[in-house]
Amino acid sequence: MTLRKLNKSAWLGRAVTAAIAFCAALAVPNLASAELKLCNSTASRIGVAIGYKDKDGWVSEGWWNVDSQSCALLIQDKLRARFYYVYAFDYDKGGEWGGSINMCTNDVEFTIKGIDNCDGRGFKKSGFFEVDTQEQTDWTVKLTDQSEPAPAPADSASNQTQAPSQAAAATAPATRRR
Repeated sequence: MTLRKLNKSAWLGRAVTAAIAFCAALAVPNLASAELKLCNSTASRIGVAIGYKDKDGWVSEGWWNVDSQSCALLIQDKLRARFYYVYAFDYDKGGEWGGSINMCTNDVEFTIKGIDNCDGRGFKKSGFFEVDTQEQTDWTVKLTDQSEPAPAPADSASNQTQAPSQAAAATAPATRRR
């Protein structure tokens, strides 16, 4: 009988220790959640590319295909720069979310070093819009349809909402290979 009580006591001690460790883990902030995320609040599937400056210079990367009403993790790490750049296009309706910052893109998945002479290096030149992360460690960009009113960000220090421009230069999704 004593042996059985000892085993129950040992088991109970381990269970209490595990419960305390679990509760302590819940109380500690999640340090691994730093990220750059893009949420697609449109009714269409979109393609997304990002640009940023790393220690070796400018880099552009793509494509993330983001379904309607979903989000994609673009960078899963502490954001190391204040400014990132985004270019996106609507596969279903045409149009794009862009800006005046020219960077290189490609029709298929890419990571391109440098932003000069895109055409001469066999790439396309696309206009990206600037995202000011306000030096936060993580940030969410929300893209909306132009016809939808842009919702007020839940936390203005961590969200940016953009509506697409239905530019004439946007190529119909069926002719783009992404």
